[in-house]
Amino acid sequence: MELYEIIIVLIGGLLAGAINTLAGNGSAITLTIFSEVLGLPPTIANGTNRVGVAFQTAFASSNFYKNKIFTFKESKHLIISTFIGAMMGVYVAVNISNEAFKSVFSYMLIVIFLLILLRPKRWLEKPEQIKQYSLYITVPVFLLLGFYGGFIQMGMGIFMLAALVFVGQLDIIKANALKSVIILFYAFVVMAIFHYKGLIHWKYGLMMAVGQSIGGYFTAEFASKYESANVWAYRLLIFAVFIAILKLFNVLEWIFQLFN
Repeated sequence: MELYEIIIVLIGGLLAGAINTLAGNGSAITLTIFSEVLGLPPTIANGTNRVGVAFQTAFASSNFYKNKIFTFKESKHLIISTFIGAMMGVYVAVNISNEAFKSVFSYMLIVIFLLILLRPKRWLEKPEQIKQYSLYITVPVFLLLGFYGGFIQMGMGIFMLAALVFVGQLDIIKANALKSVIILFYAFVVMAIFHYKGLIHWKYGLMMAVGQSIGGYFTAEFASKYESANVWAYRLLIFAVFIAILKLFNVLEWIFQLFN
């Protein structure tokens, strides 16, 4: 592995860890590095990406928990539903290509982007208490989220945030904390399944995990202690979704071609 590749992996991991902790879609960075820079096949890139996701959410969750941003009791139903969905999703992921979800993912991002822009106060306000939402709504929603996370993971943080903000009635920092712990509970199991199927490049995965863990931990520290964190999380979320949409619809490629 060349020195420049190591630097790219570590910096990419730091950025992905920070973006995943405050917004989502950091996997767009890591998957691009694994496939385009390091040359991993799509299925192995998908599996290798789970190493960083698992360790990053562990470090971010520990910090959010230390600073009392969430408790396990309030998120147990969401954790169980997402976990079951993720087990179904990873079963599909190790048996078929992930290309099937790309078009759905692209148009879902546009819907999320419009919701972010149309209702900014819903993302920033802090309710005095958590709303007791119906299990008839949350269980199906988080089963589907878990399935998607187990299948491909990219963009999972954005969809999870949207569900926690609009269904769970949480502010963005509280939603980010719960998002981390919910993903944590299935991430290591999913990683183990990909390993069993021989779909993880451990050298690349662990190097990326170092960067993601550091980025996730210190971003969670910032989010837990500073009032302005929710505003910056909201701005970063808008940026992350916007760039993802441009990339998925090949707008970035078209722009780059104009300057070549």
